[in-house]
Parts: sequence; structure tokens; C-alpha cells
Amino acid sequence: MWNYTDKMIEYFRNPKNVGEIESPDAVGEVGNIVCGDALKLTLKIDKATGKIIDAKFKTFGCASAIASSSALTEMIKGRTIDEAAGITNQDIAEYLGGLPNEKMHCSVMGMEALEAAVENYRGGRGGKHIVGSGEKIVCKCFQVTDVKIFRAIKENNLKTVEQVTNYTKAGGGCGQCVPELEKLLKEFWEKQATKTGETQGKMTLVKKIHLIEKILEQDINPKLNKDGGSAELVDIDGDVVRIKFSGACVGCPMSGVTMRSIIEKELKEKVDFAVQVEESV
Repeated sequence: MWNYTDKMIEYFRNPKNVGEIESPDAVGEVGNIVCGDALKLTLKIDKATGKIIDAKFKTFGCASAIASSSALTEMIKGRTIDEAAGITNQDIAEYLGGLPNEKMHCSVMGMEALEAAVENYRGGRGGKHIVGSGEKIVCKCFQVTDVKIFRAIKENNLKTVEQVTNYTKAGGGCGQCVPELEKLLKEFWEKQATKTGETQGKMTLVKKIHLIEKILEQDINPKLNKDGGSAELVDIDGDVVRIKFSGACVGCPMSGVTMRSIIEKELKEKVDFAVQVEESV
């Protein structure tokens, strides 16, 4: 039996923002009711400020899917489209106080619907999350591609087939794709080990500190400054980078989202994938 948080149960029993916005400014659709869960997200956006003034959803799925979709709409209302674009599946799960490992794919579905809606608003494809020309379907039961699997492995630090199934549903049907999932896991982590070894061999601690401070100054703080906040480097302990918030970021209920979706994401991409960001107290 799965253990659900009180907040997750509340968002399932009394979901917020259910429905569909008439004449929406952005639409994001993911999933397939034939294969399992499906979600349609519609947004109303203030053109002058870029802020999301309303968000509604329709979900076909389990309690976790409904709660995750409802939580997502609450998280993004009042944020600019650029700010919302940085929200990850981990942020959605944390907002609900956590999800059972077996239900993490519901938070991934919410993230993908948001990405499709953002792309739709920015003039991209029509709002449906479709398989790209360079993608290969690995799990035929749930139409999961290699690109989605690699991304889930990277963003959630997945190490086993069971974890991949929890986050993507791949391997949760007939099981024929399990050998391919094992192969993709091995391929990803072998490449990552090579990159990490090269990075560690070239970067001293002093260089790492200077690089992180530069990224904070040039890439991260300009985004935080827009809302009156900022972040500074406090300490580095192995792969753990400790930062301190100031200004409007102090005590902000969304500071955890900011730390993961903006700061940690930037440092993983530009410093080392193994980086983990913590707030200094």
C-alpha cells in the first residue's frame, strides 16, 4: 500500500483549477488514455507582463495524477512563463510533500504538459507532446522514447530499471523493453563517469569556486534580481554546493523550487552533473 501525504490527498479529494480555459493563450497535452494517464493543461497569460493569470487542467488518471496536475496549476499561477518553464517534476512532488516512488511518473507528466504549453505559447508546435524525428520508442506499451528515458535518468539521478519505470512507466507493461532500459542506464552512466573524470582532472577547487561565483553573478542572480532576490556561494563540500539567499528569496515558499530549477540546474549543466545545491542556514 502506498503512503500518501495529507497534502497529496487534499489535492486529490479537492482538486483546484479543474476544467479548461476558453480561448487559452497556451495549451499543453501529454499522455494517451489508451496507454494510461493523460493530461491537458490550458493557460491564460497577460501579454504585457508574461505572467500566468489562470491555469486549468483536465486529467485522466489516478489520484497522484490528479493531485500532481492540480498542484502544478497552483504553482504556476502568478509566475511569468519563463519562471514557470523552470519547474521540474521534483518540484511538483516536493510541493505535495512527496510522492510514492511508483507514482513519480505523474509529476513527470505534469512537467511535460507545462513544457508543451510553454512551447505552444512561444510559437512552437501545437501544444501536444509528440515523438520527435530523432527519438526511438523503447517501451511500446506506454510509448516511451529513449530521449525521455535519458532525460529522466539525468534529471532524477536514476540508477535502476525499477526507478526508470517509476518515473516514466517504461518497463511497466509486458517487460520486453527491460534489457533495453538496462542498456540505456549503462550507456548514460558510463558516459557520465567519463565526463566527470575529465572535469575533475581539469578543475581545481579554486577554479570551481570562481566558476560557480561567475555563474551566480552572470546567469543566476540577474533572474533572481527581477523579483528582488539574490544568492551567493557560501561553501563547497565535495559535490555539495551551499548557497545563501538574500532579499525577497529569504523565507519565500518557492525558494526550494528556485534552488532546484534555476540554481542547481545551471550548475549541473555548466560545472558538473554531480553537483547538489543546498541552502545554508
